[in-house]
Amino acid sequence: MVDTVGEEVKQTSGILNKIFQPILDKLPSLIFAILFLLIGFFLVKQIMRILKRAFNRSNMDGIMSSFIRSVAKIVLYVLLIVIALSILDVPMDSIVAVIASAGVAVGLALKDSLSNLAGGFIILFSKPLKEGDTIEADGVTGKVEAITILYTRIVTADNKTVFIPNGVVASGKIINYTDKDTRRVDLNFGISYEDDIDAARKVLLEQVQAAPEALAEPEAKVVVFSHDDSAVVLQLQVWTKSENYWQLHYRLLENVKKAFDSHGISIPYPQMDVHMPEETTDSNS
Repeated sequence: MVDTVGEEVKQTSGILNKIFQPILDKLPSLIFAILFLLIGFFLVKQIMRILKRAFNRSNMDGIMSSFIRSVAKIVLYVLLIVIALSILDVPMDSIVAVIASAGVAVGLALKDSLSNLAGGFIILFSKPLKEGDTIEADGVTGKVEAITILYTRIVTADNKTVFIPNGVVASGKIINYTDKDTRRVDLNFGISYEDDIDAARKVLLEQVQAAPEALAEPEAKVVVFSHDDSAVVLQLQVWTKSENYWQLHYRLLENVKKAFDSHGISIPYPQMDVHMPEETTDSNS
């Protein structure tokens, strides 16, 4: 009985030894790998802070700075993990094979994300926009706040944040409203066919001169834009700084209406004249 128990204990000890001995043999390497990762994560954060300060001092565009730092962070983290695995004596050939296999699998699963990543590089180096620009992309108009690895972040005029995939931005049409320092405000005003065109033109130009956002050069113009069914349409063309576009737009819409009213110039609206035939009475009735 004692011999049987002793054999079972010995057999159990042998099994436990086979299980835990490799772990004990690897324990120093495991501890070192964990310490390496902890120190590495701390150093990556410090490197990111140094890069951010360096980019700020170099006056690099904010979008490019943010994108480069995002890519650098991912590369550094992957490098840390590879080095930690090598510390644990994982064969480098196996690491490369796993990374290659994972790369193929991830590439197939995340082909849209890779497209967005490539789109980010295209936007970064072709520079169709920069941080703070007001753009229209994918049907969304707003101010560019940042370009991350996968998305372009835009804040709309009513303070909504919209994330547009970089691939969509890079492959689609981009309208940059603030790329140039100045923009032209085009406003159409209809006047009656009975009104004097020169008098209406004078009123429009007076409102331009009174608007502080309007630029003196290039000179504002009023042209006959079209002859509509109910009105002669005059187009006012006036230049302003890009950041003042909407202020001038709304100011002129309001002030021109008030000025037309005070000068007796009507703004016609579509209307229909209905002529009713006179009723005739039967002479024999």
